[in-house]
Amino acid sequence: MHSPIQMVDLKRQYQKIKSEIDKAISEVLESCAFIQGPQVHAFAAHLQAYLDVKHVIPCANGTDALQIAMMALDLQPGDEVITPSFTYIATAEVIALLKLKPVFVDVDPHTFCMDVEAVRQAITPRTKAIVPVHLFGQSVDMQPLLELAKAHHLAVIEDNAQAIGCCYRFKDGSSRKTGTMGHIGCTSFFPSKNLGAYGDAGAICTHDDALAEKIRMIANHGQSQRYYHDLVGCNSRLDSIQAAILDVKLRYLDQYIAARQQAANRYDAGFANIPQITIPHRADYCTHVFHQYTILVPPDQRSALQQYLAQQGIPTMIYYPVPCHQQKMFSSLPYIAHSLKTTEWLSERVLSLPMHTELDDEQQDFIIEKIRRFFS
Repeated sequence: MHSPIQMVDLKRQYQKIKSEIDKAISEVLESCAFIQGPQVHAFAAHLQAYLDVKHVIPCANGTDALQIAMMALDLQPGDEVITPSFTYIATAEVIALLKLKPVFVDVDPHTFCMDVEAVRQAITPRTKAIVPVHLFGQSVDMQPLLELAKAHHLAVIEDNAQAIGCCYRFKDGSSRKTGTMGHIGCTSFFPSKNLGAYGDAGAICTHDDALAEKIRMIANHGQSQRYYHDLVGCNSRLDSIQAAILDVKLRYLDQYIAARQQAANRYDAGFANIPQITIPHRADYCTHVFHQYTILVPPDQRSALQQYLAQQGIPTMIYYPVPCHQQKMFSSLPYIAHSLKTTEWLSERVLSLPMHTELDDEQQDFIIEKIRRFFS
């Protein structure tokens, strides 16, 4: 009999690296350097090397990362920021929080990521920034997006909360990791992420020295030196215990990605001959790190499938049942009817299956068999 199936099995993952994690936490407890301890600086340096980016500024969470990035770019109330509606609410929430205007655009029906042509059509004289979201583990098509942004003098803030470790390939054969191609990249280390802390945590990265200095100041009460506050900032720090945990787990990130990709391959093969299921599309311009394994199913069968799988002890999730533009908080924003038809179409069909580093063959075979039986 297979072990209980989780959407994300953090306990089994922890048990495999328990001695390293416990030692790292113990070292912080012994030092009592809980804020801005050496572990924070070590993790930032190691993440910089992994991402091949000039600056990594750790912060308290991924939402703060997005907010600080927008503050650092001096965006003003009323400025328009283009972002997809098919994303977690935090992406759009911080835009509204800063009194900026979110302009929602549609996504590609295959990758679920921002449609660059939709961005082109949404640009106005008030547009100041674009926030592409690398959704479910793969990249937005960044080369045409970056060219578009450059032509219109727009800032690009990458929301990389779901795709750390994903590699984007440019047409000249060069490649870069997601989060390092725009002006600023933002990521979350929420526990369920591919690189997850044991609490809230996040980071901001950039190649720009001046932006990096400004981001550091904003994240630390706007101070350039203690008690001298040059900017209006906030308090957003990565604590030393979370940094120590992340530094251990960063060493395993590529191994974790490979495990997720292997699990995705097994799902792909298992669902290949089920006509009612559309398996995740893998774009040819990037790798896919499978933060989620999200299938498309007929909308009139999704609820029944979810209920059936729950009865079998198989958890599933819908990311996202209500897109941003349909949320109550944005009900006053106008948007063109049918301009987000792909987003609305997807929200009725997406279903995410268990996907994590500890998913074993026996568990996957059970999931596949039950889904095959449902559609037979």
